[in-house]
Parts: sequence; structure tokens; C-alpha cells
Amino acid sequence: MTAALTDLPLIASGKVRELYDLSDRLLMVASDRISTYDAVHPTPIPDKGKVLTGLSDFWFEQTKHIVANHLISATDGVPDEARGRALVVRKLKMLPVECVVRGYITGSGWKDYQATGAVSGIELPRGLRESEQLPEPIFTPSTKAEVGHDEAIDFERAAELVGDRALMERVRDISIDLYSFAAAHARERGVILADTKFELGLDEDGELVVGDEVLTPDSSRYWPVDGYEVGRGQPSFDKQYVRDWAAGSGWDKKPPAPEIPEDVVAGTRARYVEAYELITGEPFSAWLDRTA
Repeated sequence: MTAALTDLPLIASGKVRELYDLSDRLLMVASDRISTYDAVHPTPIPDKGKVLTGLSDFWFEQTKHIVANHLISATDGVPDEARGRALVVRKLKMLPVECVVRGYITGSGWKDYQATGAVSGIELPRGLRESEQLPEPIFTPSTKAEVGHDEAIDFERAAELVGDRALMERVRDISIDLYSFAAAHARERGVILADTKFELGLDEDGELVVGDEVLTPDSSRYWPVDGYEVGRGQPSFDKQYVRDWAAGSGWDKKPPAPEIPEDVVAGTRARYVEAYELITGEPFSAWLDRTA
């Protein structure tokens, strides 16, 4: 018998996830909450948490030859009410940096490049256009903000925060390897992985391990290959649909966030599910069946 979530000690609650203590391990639960402009909307996106969990489970299995991960099980020890949206994972000592890898120039990286010609202290070729593929992926770490936005930093600052330059070099190399492997897989499935972020930590033996979620639409920028065109922003398989609606809704982008209309909810859910099915090559219902 597994314990109900209400019986478990809650360690942390974020915009999307809750972490519960299982003594020597953790239960990581992904909700259907969605946020824009750092405010959580009162309207959930049905099955969003299950898509994030299913994709993390998929990518943990696919990338374990590159680096160990914290996944123990998506079924054993998961309470019935959290099936499909929860993973039992190992406890880690997480590093105090977000490990961001960019393969394309977009988002905040594009803004920084326009202003300085560089991203996180890395000089880039002149004349790049928005959404253009970079000559090679770059590691652009950031701080982990308790509230508000993470702050982009250069490698030297990341090494200072971690306190071990050699370890940070390994983190950088592993992050780029993870990105490169995933980007190649996604491209074969008709999806461009523009950028992503990882969280890594150390296990009880001091080994480097990737944790949290990996390569989901919430932690990554996925674009459809069809219609990709350099020189403009791209449609994406994430909450950009909600963000675009929110930007044009008249909301002042301050809490509380407004209710999301039904058509926007449906369109957003469809994008998350499509991302799962394209990347994994299986129907989303297969994940639901495996974890039922």
C-alpha cells in the first residue's frame, strides 16, 4: 500500500511541482498548473503534469549512458492519486546553478546578442539572425532565483558559485552532451530543440547526477521543423500559446494572473501532448496505461 499525498511530508512547492519526503528518497509530483510572467494562472492545463513526467521518464532512460539520473521508478511507491504525474527519485545535493544549453539564438540569448554580440560572456559570430542555429551549442548558465527570473552568468561566475572549477567543467561538458544527443533525436522526429536547461547535483557518493525534470516543454524550447524559418520567432511546443494570449489580454502581468479561456486551454494541452507523441514516438495514452 502506498501512502496518500496528504500523509507525506511536503518539502517544497513550486510553480508546477511539489516534492514530498519518502525518508531515503523523494516523490516529485508535477501539477497541471501553468504560469506566465512569474504568476500562476488559476486555470490548469489538463494532463500537462503527466506530459512533463512522461517525457522526463523517457529522456532519463534515453540519456543514462551520458550521465546518471535520479529516477528510481514511475510506478513503484507512487500513490494512486499521483499516478502518471509523479516519479520516485533519489535525493541529491543540487548545484546552485541552472545548466542552460543553447543551440539556436532566441529568447533572452537573442536579446543579449543584439545588445552585446555575446551570450553569457561567449562571443558569437557577427550577423546572426533570430532563431538561427549556432555554429555549435553553447553553455550559458544562470543563477537559481527563489523568486522572479534567473540571472544569466558566465562560466567563471558559475564555477565560483559551485566552488569547484573542475566539477563545473564536467557539468558544462555533460550538459552539452545531453543537449546534443537530445537535439539529434528530436530532429529525427521533426522537432528542433532550440535550447534547454538541466539541473545537476551530487549523490551520496559524490557522483554527478542529473535531477529535476529533463528535456520537457517547460524546461526546453521545442519548435516544429515544418515552417522553421530564420529571421523571426518560431511557434513552440510549450506555454508560448498561453503567454501570447496573456500578452494580448490586457492583463498588466502582475499577480493575480487571470483565468485562461477554454480554447486557449485546449490549444495548449494539444501542444504538450503533441510534443510527447512526436518525441517519444508513441501515443500519450501509452504513458497513461503504463502508469495507471
